[in-house]
Amino acid sequence: MTTQNNLQSGRPFSDDLHNKGGHDSDSSRDRDPLLDFVAEVTGDQVLQVEEDLGAGFVRLNTAEAERRQARHDIRQVEDIVIEMLRNSRDAGARHIFIASTKIDKVRLLNIIDDGEGVPDRLANRIFEARVTSKLTSILEDEWGVHGRGMALYSITQNTRKLALQASGTGLGAAFSLEVDTDELKERADQSTWPKVERDDEGRLHCASGPKNLLRHIADFALKHPKLKVYVGSPNEVLATLKAHGEERLTVYQEEDNSAIAKMPHCLRPAEADDPALLVEAAQNLGLEVSTRSAYRIDSGEIAALKDVYALLTKDLPKETSSIDLTQDLRGLKIEKQDLHNFAGEVERAFDTLAEKYYISCNDDPKVSVKKNTITIKLNFDKEY
Repeated sequence: MTTQNNLQSGRPFSDDLHNKGGHDSDSSRDRDPLLDFVAEVTGDQVLQVEEDLGAGFVRLNTAEAERRQARHDIRQVEDIVIEMLRNSRDAGARHIFIASTKIDKVRLLNIIDDGEGVPDRLANRIFEARVTSKLTSILEDEWGVHGRGMALYSITQNTRKLALQASGTGLGAAFSLEVDTDELKERADQSTWPKVERDDEGRLHCASGPKNLLRHIADFALKHPKLKVYVGSPNEVLATLKAHGEERLTVYQEEDNSAIAKMPHCLRPAEADDPALLVEAAQNLGLEVSTRSAYRIDSGEIAALKDVYALLTKDLPKETSSIDLTQDLRGLKIEKQDLHNFAGEVERAFDTLAEKYYISCNDDPKVSVKKNTITIKLNFDKEY
């Protein structure tokens, strides 16, 4: 398997690393146990860092990176999409666009967002092990710990290509990936959307459907309803980017010329006033679109996508008021945070069982309280 990590240069990041005098991502120096003791007792952030890269980015030391180890490594293509979505979310994105297609056994993915972006001088270094911008904002969510500086590095080890096509501070980011599905598996059915229902507490969740790319994207979108996620073919995504940009382009045009330079990359297809320029704008984002398709987008033959949350919920009945199951008839109330912590303990206990019997929990544990009964509901799937 070959791995390519670049910013339109074709130069692997390892060359850049050696040229800049960086550290080998797999090497580690012996660490004084006293430093580890001090870091553990004091929580001193300085001791967590091997290298300060500037602009808020650091390389964590090995011990700190291992402490942040995620609940599972990348084992399938679907895991890659979740990691990229979490990166965009943590970068402050409000819109995420995912283009997905498959040619023979190769899955092609493009992830474009309007988040904070990556400083130009760090465009290669973000692919190195333990490099992160989350020294103080490490996050643990339903997919595990995020912020140990290993997500992009792990993706490079499992793909033919992971490239940062466009970025810059405040300009969002555009990544392109190529995955050999003979080497990293994905679900056979990649066209079926999950069925969405409300649980007993009125929360939306994916009730059925294969755990494919669409299911993972749907899970993420349902848990982040204020973050608009779009997924489709490269042509559909380009049409969506153009429509998305046209709604906002006039705001930048009303400013001086410097405002256009600060426009996020995801808005720039809207500047293209003919198909040839639209193809060029697509290529700058890593999207492969033909001139004929660009004509069809310009003429409105290829429509913009709806965001995933709106698509999944358009036919659902409106939520009705429900009884608070954390309140019993005698007025006993269990704090939501306590229930959340209890659910986390249940999930950790389930992990031991899951590893032994090759099953996986496909949703958060549901804990409800009614009178003298605490009910725990766990839905699971069999793994490969």
